Amino acid sequence: MIGNVKLICLYGSESVGKTTLAEQLAAHYQTVFVQEVARDLITSNDLTLDDYVTIGHAQTKAVLDATQKANKLLICDTDLITTELYAEHYLQEVPPVLFELEKQITYDRYFLLNIDVPWVADGLRDLGHRREEMYNRFKTALAQRNIDYVDVSGDWATRWKIVTGEIDRLLA
Repeated sequence: MIGNVKLICLYGSESVGKTTLAEQLAAHYQTVFVQEVARDLITSNDLTLDDYVTIGHAQTKAVLDATQKANKLLICDTDLITTELYAEHYLQEVPPVLFELEKQITYDRYFLLNIDVPWVADGLRDLGHRREEMYNRFKTALAQRNIDYVDVSGDWATRWKIVTGEIDRLLA
């Protein structure tokens, strides 16, 4: 929580519905959401360590800024752990500053979105053939940090029910 704003992280590998769910949740709860800023900053996955640092700073700033506009709840469709995982995947190295930036924001609830929905190519997504591996890496990263999470799987209606039920309990 930052101030009186509860922070929600929709977490998981590519093409699991994080952005779509974030948009719908923000409308439902009449608040704002923070999208993955990397989408606005990159045109390919051919990134440098400096690019990941830029993404990390921009994502952190976007979350902190959005708390000023949020209505009791801020929905985020990524976090710094995600940035770290992709840096590790593509560069086999993580800029140390990302671990420091990660500590600046504590989410009240993590939702790990499962890969049991169709994968959709979009020009940047390139890991459709490694979905299970990446899902497991995301899950392991939470376990290594002792972060509790809600597992979100099933069709879209089931996912909606799981997430909104948990958010409603959090806000009660």
